[in-house]
Amino acid sequence: MAQAVTTPLTQNVLREGLILPRTPDPAVMVIFGASGDLTARKLMPALYNLALNRYLPSGFSVIGVADTALSEAEYKANMAEAVRKFSRTQPVDHAVWQSVADGLSYVRMPFDDADGYGRLAAELERMDRERGTNGNRVFYFATAPQFFPVIVERLGASGIARAGQGWKRVVIEKPFGHDLKSAQALNQAIHAVFTEQQVYRIDHYLGKETVQNVLVFRFANGIFEPIWNRRYVDHIQITVAEDIGIERRGKYYETAGALRDIFQNHLLQLLSIAAMEAPANFDADTVRDEKVKVLKSIHPIEVAKDVIRGQYGPGWVGGQQVPGYRQEQNVSPASTTETYVAARLRIDNWRWAETPFYLRTGKRLPSRASEIAIQFKNAPHLPFARTAIQDLAPNVLVMRIQPHEGASLKIAAKIPGPVMRLRTVNMDFFYGSSFLIESPDAYERLVLDCLLGDPTLFAREDEVERAWGLADTIEKSWGMQPAADFPNYAAGTWGPEAADALLERDGRRWRRP
Repeated sequence: MAQAVTTPLTQNVLREGLILPRTPDPAVMVIFGASGDLTARKLMPALYNLALNRYLPSGFSVIGVADTALSEAEYKANMAEAVRKFSRTQPVDHAVWQSVADGLSYVRMPFDDADGYGRLAAELERMDRERGTNGNRVFYFATAPQFFPVIVERLGASGIARAGQGWKRVVIEKPFGHDLKSAQALNQAIHAVFTEQQVYRIDHYLGKETVQNVLVFRFANGIFEPIWNRRYVDHIQITVAEDIGIERRGKYYETAGALRDIFQNHLLQLLSIAAMEAPANFDADTVRDEKVKVLKSIHPIEVAKDVIRGQYGPGWVGGQQVPGYRQEQNVSPASTTETYVAARLRIDNWRWAETPFYLRTGKRLPSRASEIAIQFKNAPHLPFARTAIQDLAPNVLVMRIQPHEGASLKIAAKIPGPVMRLRTVNMDFFYGSSFLIESPDAYERLVLDCLLGDPTLFAREDEVERAWGLADTIEKSWGMQPAADFPNYAAGTWGPEAADALLERDGRRWRRP
């Protein structure tokens, strides 16, 4: 009888005939930026939920590092409040939280303070002695990007990042650079201290259940992969839509815009997963090799023809009147920063030749929705009267990433009655109703994978640089001819008219999620 095989993607072991999650080695997670919003909203609730579900090892510890004046007791109280406020599971189990808090400590220091790293080293050594963490370290950069090179350099100079007992890994939040040149410089700075195998560049979209389920739909179901190509697919639409504005992030958004904030990372990640070839196995580098091949196969972008940018003006969202982007706090009244990007991309390989991929992202759109929609070609011949098929739409497979995680397939069906009439209906799959459990937060999966040493769902160096190269091409073209017609869509609408025309010239239309 064939033996069961486990892979780094699932990180499972067989025990008494059951497949159970593997538990990470005891370790210390050092969170730089520990008093910030990301730690409170995402990281600490993720760690609590991992502990609640018994994924964390005995002795797992967290050292928070920040330059905020807090005692250790005050810091623990702040983190307890964060878990009570933001954990997906309520009410909070006091005993479980206490087990996390017992391993929680706080080191106050500026990120460039050499003496502070001496205090951090002493605290790490204490954790090793008292909690059995054995030199295993995760350095999590939950800070503003300008501190990334500083922290890396100090970790190297202090000796904290040196090889020795245990493993060392570093997790870096996006944005990873702001263009290709800065991304390359950051990679160079990181590699002066850490090897590429130690680096985990996090994009929380890759931790979402539906994003991972795209791979399962394609490669675990014999009915989809044979038709997932140019012969049967008419086009693919990938949407990351937000109904919110910039939420007091005017200073950041003025330097980023939708291209750098969403297109370069989230949209291109979803594109590479939807379009990649089947990997030989699910080892981390095998999967990431196939994703990079997709990015390298993207046809040279004709920006003036195939990329649309927009900026929202005043309008109505959810029944409330909202200001335009130029009226937001810390935004120039003459700003030409884009809050919307739509692009038509082509992939030059045998699977996707001549099949367009339409990507879009925007702020202040009518609803919050992220999805991958695969629209199939029409049946070659319909042996029905024209009146029977007048309301018939093409088959579409929609992978919903948020807010209602799941999938739907539009198919043709006969309307009950004595007359032959066809109508499009949906076959729906929802995570909540199918599995009767709540989907974990993306950070839970990604933090656990890092602790397990599985980089499958993290971006590799060449992947990040290739994506920035594509974004730079667009940015350079825009720089030669700044937008003169902003704002060009009202808040609460689906973007500028030019984005509709981008598809209409191909005889297609955007979906309305």
